[in-house]
Amino acid sequence: MTGADRAGDEKDSWTRDADPHDGTVPHLDVAALEAGLDHIRASPADRGTVQLIVCRPAVDQRAVLAEGSLQAGEGLAGDTWKARGSRQTPDGSALPDAMLTVMNARAALLVAGDAGRRMLAGDQLYVDLDLSVANLPPGTRLALGSAVIEVTAQPHRGCAKFAARFGIDALRFVNSRTGRALRLRGLNARIVTSGTVRPGDVISKLTPG
Repeated sequence: MTGADRAGDEKDSWTRDADPHDGTVPHLDVAALEAGLDHIRASPADRGTVQLIVCRPAVDQRAVLAEGSLQAGEGLAGDTWKARGSRQTPDGSALPDAMLTVMNARAALLVAGDAGRRMLAGDQLYVDLDLSVANLPPGTRLALGSAVIEVTAQPHRGCAKFAARFGIDALRFVNSRTGRALRLRGLNARIVTSGTVRPGDVISKLTPG
């Protein structure tokens, strides 16, 4: 069986509806969320790891991948980024600077309360890496697997769906001044060099030039 076959099997086995919070995992309040900040801040500034790869095959659905194919101009294979388009472009086409979203895996686990609910955040890559604006300003390029992505200036903020899944306090937490500086909700990126990525791959900053 090829790597692609294994990825397809795992994707199919993990596809699930991204339903709002079902009450099985309690939402954390602000104090509990803030207590996790030091752990998030301890994420490596460079040479972190890819923890989780998720595509969105349809509205409110998630598929966890054993291998992701990142395609310049197309996004993550199997994801609906290009098909969904954007209200921010004149013709409704997909926003290039929001081709890929990346979230800190520690922050995702904190707000989700359970590893099996992290993908409900709706991001494609969950990584153990310091995603703060100070560490990864717009224009920073990151190598992961055989691909290269570039951090864009497009803001990534929590929304009503995020609050429904993780609680209103979680929404306030990620959208706070500290949350925005640390990019707790994640960051937007575009794919510069096509390639494949797998959980466990190193994600590291490239030296400019």
